[in-house]
Amino acid sequence: MDRKRALSLSIALAGAATAALTYRAFRRDLDRARKRISSGSEVVHTSCGPIEYASVGVGFPLLVIHGAGGGFDQLRGFDSDNCLSKLGFRLIFVSRFGYLRTPLPADASTRAQAKAHAALLDSLGIQRAAVLAVSAGAPSGLEFAAQYPERCAALALVVPAAYVPGLDATAPEAPPLMQFFRDTLLKYDFAFWLAIKRMRGTMIENILATPLEVANRASLVDRNRMDGALMDILPVSKRRAGLNNELRVVAQLEPANLARITAPTLIVSAEDDLYGTFRSARYLAREISGARLVMYPEGGHLWIGHEQELRQELEDFLRPLAGREESKAPGEAEPP
Repeated sequence: MDRKRALSLSIALAGAATAALTYRAFRRDLDRARKRISSGSEVVHTSCGPIEYASVGVGFPLLVIHGAGGGFDQLRGFDSDNCLSKLGFRLIFVSRFGYLRTPLPADASTRAQAKAHAALLDSLGIQRAAVLAVSAGAPSGLEFAAQYPERCAALALVVPAAYVPGLDATAPEAPPLMQFFRDTLLKYDFAFWLAIKRMRGTMIENILATPLEVANRASLVDRNRMDGALMDILPVSKRRAGLNNELRVVAQLEPANLARITAPTLIVSAEDDLYGTFRSARYLAREISGARLVMYPEGGHLWIGHEQELRQELEDFLRPLAGREESKAPGEAEPP
């Protein structure tokens, strides 16, 4: 064999070995992701259809509503070290329409999702709950608080997507490459995983909507949190229906009847959130009676550098409800 053929064969073998190792790493991470979503939750049959949820802790109910790319597993970090469950809350993590084991119904509007939140609480025998809604979960959290003011004991909105009058578009701003990602990477598990590994900075700016200069000077804890937030979107294949619906809903946000919201309200965002949720946060704080606004000067959509502050804000805000006995819906069964 001449030297040229030997070199070509060596390159081909090296490429094949690299591809094999890459795919093995992908399968390992995908298996971990599938294992993570395969336990810890259950599906309850409600008047709005099947809804997946997970329940942690004992105490006053706190409905936790995830953002885009989520599911019941996305926001468990809010109870890291069991801070809220130890405080005296029963956290109910819901998978919204089209995510994981909650199917996408014909009507998957924000109003329908708010009705489904109420139906989930009904099925669990809960009359009244506090609500924590994050990012694209905020529209249905707002709608729930407006449609069922007597059932919402408190409302916390973190980096909220929401209708803002007077803007050219009702949706939050999207980073420049987001549309490309929506059409490609968000459709395939391997493509998304490979982008996390090879295009980390681009993914942080365009998926996590956090400025790269903020990410680059983040602490090790926050860097791990960003990496975890990206990996937790896997498997994309189990969240695709929800993501596609999200794009339709968030692209044409409708105003909630904010005057009907009577619950104590906390709103948190950051000035450099690349999705522009600082605008909706300010608007909501003006329009919701008595709302408290916390605005970080930087931190992006993942509030980098402010994790402990945010946890403390939430604990202080929710503390008056902590440990209260769950409010049961009349005639409903005890929660499982």
